[in-house]
Amino acid sequence: MSRPLHEYSVQYVKGIGPQRAKLLARLGIKTVYDALYYLPIRYEDRRVQKKIAELRYDTFQSVFGKVVSAELIETPRGKMKIFELVVSDGTGVVTAKWFNQPYMKRMFKKGDEVFLSGVVKRNRYWGVGFEIVNPDYEIASEDNDIENIHSHRIVPVYRCTAGLTARSMRKIMYQIIQFALPEIKDYMPEEIIKRHRLPALYEAIQNVHFPDGDIPLDDLNERRSIYHRRLAFDELFLLQCGLAVMKKGVQQARGIQFKTEGQLWDAVLKRLSFELTGAQKRVIEEIYSDMEKPVPMNRLIQGDVGSGKTIVALSAMLKAVEAGYQAALMAPTEILAEQHYYNIKNLLDGTDVSIELLTGSKRDRRTDEIASGKVDIVIGTHALIQEAVEFKALGLVVIDEQHRFGVMQRAMLRRKGFNPDVLVMTATPIPRTLSLTLYGDLDYSVIDELPPDRRPVITKVYRHDQKALLIKFLKGELKKGRQAYVVFPLIEESEKLSLKAAVTGRDELQLLLPEFRVGLIHGRMKQQEKEQIMRDFKTGKIDVLVSTTVIEVGVDVPNATVMVVFHAERFGLSQLHQLRGRVGRGKHQSYCMLLAENRLTEEARKRLYCMAKYTDGFRIAEEDFKIRGPGELFGTRQSGMPDLRVSDLLRDAKVLSAAREDAFRLIEKDPELRKYPLLKGVLERFWKDKIEIFKTS
Repeated sequence: MSRPLHEYSVQYVKGIGPQRAKLLARLGIKTVYDALYYLPIRYEDRRVQKKIAELRYDTFQSVFGKVVSAELIETPRGKMKIFELVVSDGTGVVTAKWFNQPYMKRMFKKGDEVFLSGVVKRNRYWGVGFEIVNPDYEIASEDNDIENIHSHRIVPVYRCTAGLTARSMRKIMYQIIQFALPEIKDYMPEEIIKRHRLPALYEAIQNVHFPDGDIPLDDLNERRSIYHRRLAFDELFLLQCGLAVMKKGVQQARGIQFKTEGQLWDAVLKRLSFELTGAQKRVIEEIYSDMEKPVPMNRLIQGDVGSGKTIVALSAMLKAVEAGYQAALMAPTEILAEQHYYNIKNLLDGTDVSIELLTGSKRDRRTDEIASGKVDIVIGTHALIQEAVEFKALGLVVIDEQHRFGVMQRAMLRRKGFNPDVLVMTATPIPRTLSLTLYGDLDYSVIDELPPDRRPVITKVYRHDQKALLIKFLKGELKKGRQAYVVFPLIEESEKLSLKAAVTGRDELQLLLPEFRVGLIHGRMKQQEKEQIMRDFKTGKIDVLVSTTVIEVGVDVPNATVMVVFHAERFGLSQLHQLRGRVGRGKHQSYCMLLAENRLTEEARKRLYCMAKYTDGFRIAEEDFKIRGPGELFGTRQSGMPDLRVSDLLRDAKVLSAAREDAFRLIEKDPELRKYPLLKGVLERFWKDKIEIFKTS
């Protein structure tokens, strides 16, 4: 072959051509290499065809038979068109139905031999017989079998696109796999393959696409076969190799040694009205140990809501300032940046440390003072990484809620100084398997202890028809002199709609609670207005603060004991946990009241009752991982990370651990992979346009 598989267009594989190549491109398949890792969504056992008479209700099954009739039926008044396909195999008949898809009639004719797959139900019209609604289908007479790939074996089923049937897609994939197999080269070090008893790469590729009949069907459908494990191991190994290269680069870089006596931090400690927890003290020691080394710090602090990460970060910033350097803290939203700014500014009153706020709305403010070194600590949003913002001596970078930023954004801020130390904070609990992936290049500290005076927040779920009970409870708390938050969701990502919901909600609550003062805060208000409302809420001039999700982070009012979330089913577990963290900060018992629709999806129900059952953020993260799976959680992952097409971080947790250990060991011994040129090439392609990641140190 003239070109390697990752450059060879599928268009030039026999039987495909330019038109089919365009259809495959819609599925992300442009090269032969892309096709190798476009795995079947499931497998069907067609070794023994089940007779229609042997079908069982409420199970997913496949049958083969001839089309007896294909009719388009209109319901009374013409509101719906139903295409009905009746199939017989001589032992019985099964009816397949598709709703409002009249074009289906053109696809079948009497006498066609077809495969049908789906959940078998009792025929709703007759009360007896078999029916499958919206089944997967294949017309066996479309073309001749290639090597008998469509029947009498375990058959792969691929996700298709308009213009490609399941059968034609299988034929295309078979042609591509057969074309590619002789060209597949195993890049994995032989000792790793032997250690884990992994099959050869070509063997794994062949069997995940067109499996040997001896592999258990359940293992294939759950991607637990030895062949799936080989591909998952490879993918996670490549991911961890990249993270290991990043970490090695940081460790080899020359950094700043911050040698100080700690006078600034001691001055702040004396002014605190509380004692640091043991976990906070331990993490500060870990940070100081890193900062005093001649290599750049690259550490993650993970701590639950209210565990005190900000004061820990301030201790690091003061160490940098005392050593003659500047520190920068980047937050994902203006309201959080502002909250950090005012909290830290209050703590620094009476010291000579200068602090400045830099956000999108205050982009040009005092950039000259930052560049000249007159400003010691800069707190801001993405505005910090703008080209116009320069630092005289940036020594420490602190990034809050890191999962909302990309790897490249972290690198861009880092480049504002000469190998500054980096401290990453997150209050979003992340399962260990996910943290090894998102933050695998960072050292890891956990603040796993809450202040001793914090009581667990009691969480209750209310149905919409129980709203009166919720309001009654809320009124009872307010009469005790407490305060409350009421949060409305962001609807359809529209700030205007969200604002309307919050305004309407505020007006309704004011009618329901006439003796109390109900305020409103949202992201579209002017900064001075927001500050005044928050000041009024903190001083007790407002009893109930109605808000959009801007209240999620960065607000601390100890007298607020109730968090009410309307339409709670629209929030993710992590966001609900963050909202709950706004209360429970004082001496009184606090409550989180989740008001949801009467009828919930199964996933929404699990989320809400998980909130009611657990208060530990890390346990909630694990449950969220189980409920939604890694695909959803990766929707908020760091940009700059390669996509995972084969592995599943929940299913493959043990594989990830083994792959990480091998990857870090290999990069430690051979950082440039000189002994493994094939692996190096695959690694570079795996990270492709993210290759800049290797240059961020």
